[in-house]
Amino acid sequence: MAAPRISPGSIIDGFVVDSQVHKGGMATIWAVRKSGTDMPLLMKVPRLAEGEDPAAIVGFEMEQMILPRLTGPHVPRFVASGDFRTLPYIVMEWIEGKSLHTRLPDLPLPPEEVADIGARVATALDALHRQQVVHLDVKPSNVMVRPSGEMALIDFGLSHHLQLPDLLDEEFRLPYGTAPYMAPEQVLGQRSEPRSDLFALGSLMYFFVTGTRPFGDPQTLKGLKKRLWRDPVPPRKLRPECPPWLQEIILRCLEVDPADRHPTAAQLALDLRTPGQVSLTARAERMAQDGFVTTFKRRMDLDSILTVNKKPAPGNAPIIMAAIDLNTLGEAAADAMRQTISQLMIAMPRARLSCVNVLKLRRIGIDTTLDEEGEHKHLQRLIELRHWARPLELPDASVTFHVLESTSPADAILEYARSNHIDHIVMAARERSAMRSLLGSVSGEVAAEAPCTVTVVRARADETPTG
Repeated sequence: MAAPRISPGSIIDGFVVDSQVHKGGMATIWAVRKSGTDMPLLMKVPRLAEGEDPAAIVGFEMEQMILPRLTGPHVPRFVASGDFRTLPYIVMEWIEGKSLHTRLPDLPLPPEEVADIGARVATALDALHRQQVVHLDVKPSNVMVRPSGEMALIDFGLSHHLQLPDLLDEEFRLPYGTAPYMAPEQVLGQRSEPRSDLFALGSLMYFFVTGTRPFGDPQTLKGLKKRLWRDPVPPRKLRPECPPWLQEIILRCLEVDPADRHPTAAQLALDLRTPGQVSLTARAERMAQDGFVTTFKRRMDLDSILTVNKKPAPGNAPIIMAAIDLNTLGEAAADAMRQTISQLMIAMPRARLSCVNVLKLRRIGIDTTLDEEGEHKHLQRLIELRHWARPLELPDASVTFHVLESTSPADAILEYARSNHIDHIVMAARERSAMRSLLGSVSGEVAAEAPCTVTVVRARADETPTG
């Protein structure tokens, strides 16, 4: 097929071409407009000239299949597409804002800013993964920052929809991606692992906090495979300002085996937003790469790595939220809550428990941070939450504790659930019926408005918990 003849002033299916915005390795991008459409638009056209990479066509087909199926603020809005038999194109929202690529001259960035960027990108990845798509090309130029601060992922030419045919996998044997960010399993040809995107985000955060790419920019398959057995220099060795908790998170993202990374992007985002809750391991204190013997053994044992990376993608790894009222929750109701949570954790062994309490603020007047006994309210609540959860006997990495401040406990619980993509809320019904009649039920408000499953437990043994 001859290269599409597009120039400023061309009219294509009612879209008026204004100017060329970008010319990439697989496609050109044009600014377009259409009568009756106020939203800024871009038209993406694959490069089909003689000598162009045939993967450009296949990747464009994949994007034409995937983008119309995506919704939400973390992706560009799909508008229209053209047929390959005439002129192939995709018209989509032109996202206002700049890509993370514009931050490269500023590297290295402050660790706190890197964590904030990472959390927002992880949130965007979580939204994508929940729609059954693995991006497989997460890099600074493919992450746009909306004016709202939300991150939007672009360019789905290398992506894989878990419910659609993978044309790239069917037609090509060499791995496709961007060398500095490709996960080990992606190098080996596996394209259905959502945690490959977490590896890429870990590489991006490493780059942003140190100014150095963790695995360089290899241009050969042999060079790409080196990341299967050679670990990167720990970030704190290159950037002493990097705190241990951030190194812990980054190096966990860069683990060779996907099973050793965060189970989901939502859990990664939660860690990045709550550094005080990150469970530190030996990763956090590392100041040097593995020695020759360890590296040699790992290199000689690549068969085991190949086996690990051919495992199917994990099932659901949800975040369970325990909304705990420390002021009124009796021991019987607390036991009922813990029993329900234990059952859920057994049924979902990859789940994380987030124990949440709301420190209610007065609507009128000034709140103090100390209680009548001079204890810091927030800290005291955290201690009480840890005490409450102790009978569950959960590993440190599987439970976190959070004290929210709000005039409305129900609103605070709902906002936390929405912001952190909670999958299941467990809470107790108010035990004192007179008080419940007078003030209403927080659990009732949450159950009515929550974006996820809510289980409300009661203390009475003869009453079954209800969802």
